[in-house]
Amino acid sequence: MKKLFAGVVAALVLGSGLVTANAADKVTIQLKWVTQAQFAGYFVAQNQGFYKAENLDVTILPGGPDVAPPQVIAGGGADVIIDWMPAALASREKGLKLVNIAQPFKRSGLMLTCRKDTGIKSPDDFRGRTLGVWFYGNEYPFLSWMSQLGIPTDGSAGGVTVLKQGFNVDPILQKQADCISTMTYNEYWQVIDAGLGADELITYKYEDQGVATLEDGLYVLEKNLNDSAFVDKMARFVRASMKGWQWAANNPDAAADIVLENDETGAQTQKHQRRMMGEINKLAKGGGKLNPDDYERTVATLLAGGSDPVISKAPSGAWTHKVWDAAF
Repeated sequence: MKKLFAGVVAALVLGSGLVTANAADKVTIQLKWVTQAQFAGYFVAQNQGFYKAENLDVTILPGGPDVAPPQVIAGGGADVIIDWMPAALASREKGLKLVNIAQPFKRSGLMLTCRKDTGIKSPDDFRGRTLGVWFYGNEYPFLSWMSQLGIPTDGSAGGVTVLKQGFNVDPILQKQADCISTMTYNEYWQVIDAGLGADELITYKYEDQGVATLEDGLYVLEKNLNDSAFVDKMARFVRASMKGWQWAANNPDAAADIVLENDETGAQTQKHQRRMMGEINKLAKGGGKLNPDDYERTVATLLAGGSDPVISKAPSGAWTHKVWDAAF
């Protein structure tokens, strides 16, 4: 009778929700930009049940022009963020101890796209030109590149005039700038779709110029890495996310369509997202565990930023394999 009573009580307690066995661990990730194929791996992992299989309840927060991922995680709004390493290292030097736990993107997609009718044929021709540059942390690779070329960015003689570029391609279309910042997977194609043919453009990829810095890494707060439960949760998150990226590589069109299903703005198109997915997979190939050499290259590029470098000294503790090794 006692056993029966105990069983009934247990059933009532469980049924009432007072005890929740194996409750999924909550994870909130803040994206660097709006919902698009740039972040397909995470949407795929959610859609295909990879997070659920790791006992995770993941919330994916879209970004935008008014969202700064470091500020979000500093304010407790996310457990993990996606950011470019220059911005993350700059934040770290200013006191926000961000740590890279994984690097899904192996290569940089950043480039300058110029109109051929300007007469620009090589970086030597940048002098005296107006170049569109994204700011809010995205300007660091550009400034380092110009410093290495010995080209002033203050508009002086022999230098370039920097146009603070909005998140569109209007300056090159309206001839307000000779070149603009573009990503291989996004804005370049916006220029093409707006009517300028590929034969009317010349591009300079940061990868090809030897000044590429790491993009779209996963970052957490250093203090949280002292918590073994947090490390375990992030290990499961990284493992599931990488499954999502692999699935996206094997099923690019389907992955792009999953992204579209999550676009609450309705601003994205299937054509653009499927094309973007193909380009993103090129950048993500071979990514995952941070390669220390890639990190050192990024740091060296940033330290070569002239009189006002992004970081003043080589960082310490800015990345770890602790989470990755726990995941795989």
